[in-house]
Amino acid sequence: MRLNKYISHNSKYSRRDADKLIEAGEVTVNKKVIQNFGYKVQEGDHVSVKGKPLKERTELTMIVYNKPRGALVTKKDDRGRTTIYHLLPGKFRHFIPVGRLDYASEGLLLLTDSPRVAEVMMNSGLDRTYNVKIDKPFTKEMEQAMQEGLVLEDAKAGGHEKSKIEAMEFAPFISYEIRGTNPNFTKLRVTIAEGKNRELRRFFGHFGANVLDLKRVAFGGIELNNLPTNKTRFFTRREYDDLHKYLKYMKKMEEEGYFNNKDQA
Repeated sequence: MRLNKYISHNSKYSRRDADKLIEAGEVTVNKKVIQNFGYKVQEGDHVSVKGKPLKERTELTMIVYNKPRGALVTKKDDRGRTTIYHLLPGKFRHFIPVGRLDYASEGLLLLTDSPRVAEVMMNSGLDRTYNVKIDKPFTKEMEQAMQEGLVLEDAKAGGHEKSKIEAMEFAPFISYEIRGTNPNFTKLRVTIAEGKNRELRRFFGHFGANVLDLKRVAFGGIELNNLPTNKTRFFTRREYDDLHKYLKYMKKMEEEGYFNNKDQA
């Protein structure tokens, strides 16, 4: 894990704070000052910040958070906008989000105090289910792309204006269901296996449709159900059991070299 990420996962500092600390020579690894931003922390390394050793978090706690619209999934925002860490109870402010939901999106966000678990789950192919409302009727072209996948050289429509991502490949949707339609809008429930980089907004943007509402309602079998907006809950025993089984499976696959030639971006 990169040094700045390790610091942010195991301390009160954001990743940007960690970069500044590294640059200022305030970070040591095995008692040596490290100013290389690309340094990767290895098992057994002892990392200190301002002379104080960091203790790697090993306990595993998972929470489900119903993220409201208008909150960023980041620790700090240069423009002073509200982040989830302004809204979460203090005891969860060191937790790591499993992936992101953009500023205008809402719904289920998993958070954990385990960097390893966050990384495994972010790079997983676990199902993500969303309720989506677009400002156009549903078309045969949309349906065909959902069934067959889509490769775009220009996927800027629907992306963030400052995003450097232009081309994008969309895998076939795992499932989709039309829940309401008229000449002015369509409501759908869709399940996909990734959901990165405003994937659904870009997908529908290709067809000239704007996403009016986007709410994640499930992730890897974990469901939002009736959890109120801006509230949290801990995993149930069954959810923890399922997670441990999944982590054990992923570790076995990694040990057997299954991911050596896999792109997990």
